[in-house]
Amino acid sequence: MTKRLLLFDIDGTLIDSSGAGVRSLQSVLRHKFGVIDDLAGVEVAGRTDTGIVHQILRKQSMAVTEENTATFLEHYLEFLAVELPQRQGRLLPGIAELLSRLQARPKNVLALLTGNLRRGAQLKLAHYGIWDFFEFGAFADDHHDRNHLGPFAQERAREAHSMEFAAANIDVIGDTPHDIACGKAIGARTIAVATGSFSRDQLSAHQPDFVLADFSDVEKVMAKFDW
Repeated sequence: MTKRLLLFDIDGTLIDSSGAGVRSLQSVLRHKFGVIDDLAGVEVAGRTDTGIVHQILRKQSMAVTEENTATFLEHYLEFLAVELPQRQGRLLPGIAELLSRLQARPKNVLALLTGNLRRGAQLKLAHYGIWDFFEFGAFADDHHDRNHLGPFAQERAREAHSMEFAAANIDVIGDTPHDIACGKAIGARTIAVATGSFSRDQLSAHQPDFVLADFSDVEKVMAKFDW
């Protein structure tokens, strides 16, 4: 059987955490460094957690070292675990049904390709009840540059299924231009969904293979991509 590797982004694609991640970053600055910052000028959407912290450290004129980055991220995860239950987040339209139906088809391999740290991804998706749909993933722990994450996902797919996944059999699904770019970096089919902070027109400008408003019409989505 030819299998298809479906690599999902998290924030803005699967869930809306109502700003839990950004709030947690701000909490680290406030409680651990005594700094109040609205993070203006820090690009968050589509970036890796590691890359976001590098931006914050530079903005605060702090040394971008492995030690400072690791310390910041450790505190971030602590605050995220507290913040998630306090926010009015949600699964995005159609996601619960879509994942259930995709998982039921043996040809589909569901995995993550995300800028979140692995632990952050688990905290978020477990909170919304969908962590167990995904076999493995590529995360910010692997590399700070999102465009370098695809090969990690491919290698884990190879290890898990003892087979190569050709680019023609990989979909990268996300809500930002960075998701599109990282999919193109490995030659995958790119599917953009306008459920995050970018409109369909903005996403289309980056030439993904497909752009959707959302995943609410699960039957149509399944048919369109032969999922």
